[in-house]
Amino acid sequence: MESRGAAGALVGSDGEDQTPKRGTAPGPDQPGPPSRMERLFGFRVEDLASWSSLVALLNRPTDPASLGIFRCLFGLLMAIDVTQERGLSHLDYKYLDGAPVCRFPLFNFLQPLPLDWMYLVYLVMFLGTLGIMLGCFYRLSCLMFISTYWYIFFLDKTAWNNHSYLYGLIGFQLTLMDGNRYWSLDGLRRPSIRNAHVPLWNYTVLRAQIFIVYFIAGVKKLDADWMEGYSMSYLAHHWLFDPFKLLLPVELVSLLVVHGGGLILDLTAGYLLFFDATRPYAFVFVSYFHCMNSQLFSIGMFAYTMLATSPLFCYPDWPRRFFAHFPAFLRAVLPLTSADCQPSTSCVYTDVQSSRAGPQQTPSVAKTSRLRLKHKLGAIFTIIYITEQLFLPYSHFITQGYNNWTNGLYGYSWDMMVHSRSHQHVKITYRDGKTGEIGYLNPGVFTQSRRWKDHGDMLKQYATCLHQLLPRYNITDPEIYFDIWVSINERFQQRIFDPRVDVGKADWSPFQPNTWLMPLLVDLSPWRTKFQEIEGSLDNQTEIVFIADFPGLHLENFVSEDLGNTSIQVLQGSVSVEVVEEKKNYTLQPGEQIKVPAGAYHKVYTVSEDPSCYMYVYVNTTEAVLQEKFSKLSELQERVRNGTETEPLPPELQPLAAPDDDGAAEASATDPVVQLFLKRQRRMKEVRRHREAGVLERLERFAVKKYYTIRRGFLMTAIAMRNLAVGLPPLEQLTKEVAFANMKGPQTDGHQDERLRDEVGHGEL
Repeated sequence: MESRGAAGALVGSDGEDQTPKRGTAPGPDQPGPPSRMERLFGFRVEDLASWSSLVALLNRPTDPASLGIFRCLFGLLMAIDVTQERGLSHLDYKYLDGAPVCRFPLFNFLQPLPLDWMYLVYLVMFLGTLGIMLGCFYRLSCLMFISTYWYIFFLDKTAWNNHSYLYGLIGFQLTLMDGNRYWSLDGLRRPSIRNAHVPLWNYTVLRAQIFIVYFIAGVKKLDADWMEGYSMSYLAHHWLFDPFKLLLPVELVSLLVVHGGGLILDLTAGYLLFFDATRPYAFVFVSYFHCMNSQLFSIGMFAYTMLATSPLFCYPDWPRRFFAHFPAFLRAVLPLTSADCQPSTSCVYTDVQSSRAGPQQTPSVAKTSRLRLKHKLGAIFTIIYITEQLFLPYSHFITQGYNNWTNGLYGYSWDMMVHSRSHQHVKITYRDGKTGEIGYLNPGVFTQSRRWKDHGDMLKQYATCLHQLLPRYNITDPEIYFDIWVSINERFQQRIFDPRVDVGKADWSPFQPNTWLMPLLVDLSPWRTKFQEIEGSLDNQTEIVFIADFPGLHLENFVSEDLGNTSIQVLQGSVSVEVVEEKKNYTLQPGEQIKVPAGAYHKVYTVSEDPSCYMYVYVNTTEAVLQEKFSKLSELQERVRNGTETEPLPPELQPLAAPDDDGAAEASATDPVVQLFLKRQRRMKEVRRHREAGVLERLERFAVKKYYTIRRGFLMTAIAMRNLAVGLPPLEQLTKEVAFANMKGPQTDGHQDERLRDEVGHGEL
């Protein structure tokens, strides 16, 4: 995408170079050379001098080509997104008809429709994306997309994230814009709009939106946790950063490349894309950044959508110059390359004229066509929209009920990847209000989501749902208590909610602070440096968990029999450890430790006036013994295969001599340890084969997986539409139809990659 002349990032020409040729003087009807400000920003100070001049500026006629290409790309990416991240391919698993399910809508009155009708909602959304992509019945298509999209977005807060919010915003913006003026079916149906100018504010709003996404994301990273390298430290272990690890240790890769590089790019990307001189470099770095993100995170179409927005910062006529290089025989199906645009009533045209008084010529005078109501509304919308987008990320003093260790609703804050969390302990306790009986619930019962553990508003919705469902199981007027331990950005594991509060009956308001939210113990943040020193001194088999608790509270914990040699060591404050079976209490001061028995409960009370800090140190003895046996079996297998083993193998070890690809040997193994060893070897070999696969094999695997995913979504949609049209078929027929839709390719069965990573311990993040 070449960039030339003035910057034109917020404003630009219709594709024609308006700069006078060097060495020629302006004629009587030609304006003088552009000022420095006009060369840099594309407008003059005079354009901001009055409301009329500002309206005329924002409605300046602009080439529709770049907007038309973006519209097409956005529609295509959203069509793919509907089948994947929006969930069309697994809609029947997400919306379970008749099942007792706890849901988390933004507004409690929002409920999903019956399953077949939900498929219809998704079909309308998908058809809307196709209409946007093709520019066919453009306004109607945009309305079809955004109405269904925002309904689904508000229906489930657990799926909220910044890029899903961005898709809805862009869809809303395109609804108000003239995105069908270039390379659209509407242009073929209505020649009057084909290749017609669009007002400049169409580009201004989109460019400002993308600038805000980058810049605010950078501002949000001006946080101590990010600056010190604690937010995303695990990313440095990903293979994508291996080239940097040739020059730097992994700690510096995390601090300088992951955190430092991410901060600098977010803060500067919008500015670098804005100016002509820096735009080519911005394209390189931004493209590299988004390609890496597509591999680092499961973020669907976000990386590709952001790549599609980058050309918006080029001159609006870049597609004409780009497609002009294609052979002439392809021109019939490619976008127009002619620079002749039709006038449009959506734009304000300005003529530059000169008046004469005798032999003396007066300066040039700009004559603007009459400003209409639509022009003023376009300018008003631009100003209000950009102001609102700058305000919302910092509006959390209004939505205080959502502030749970992060600022407000995560989905519109652009605080992308600023917080990483790990959960150590989640306990749900209920108490029968009539009998006083106390019991425990499996965390996540009645819901498919896990995000309720981190957000007070969702926890309140979950508790309310449990309060309504538990009476079905003979639990009268239940009280619901949550004990949830979270570590944010590598801090101590600590409680996020008060475990003494019956959340089902507790008050919650979006406009009031959450009173049963426990404060983040930020005063203990400096301990993270000490954590690294302690963890670095341990061997590979020893694990450690750092705990912080509040005065007057206690942790009830059970040590598995697999965890031998488990001890508690106090780092700060005072604790009292109660061993339940022994009915004994031991008080510990900083530096003291005690061993706790395996296979039994114990309680740790914080008895100091300040929060206590302590750590569990343990060894998974079962795993250690198993790894030792695996090492011996591996050595024996190596000796057998290279012929150095002279002793005959006993029957239970003979499968070790079989080739790796012999599945029968694994199945015939009588010793469970040998069978597990062979299974582990086979899985590790598959992992290596996947990682070492060539580009073509990776592409084939990717294409097959996507094909069966999309195929299922469309087949299930067809079944649902048939059900709505003619009613349900016999159960046997419906079962066969669903089984046919569930058919998977040999490489996509059962989420193989995830299983492989689980089997071998750790894989690609």
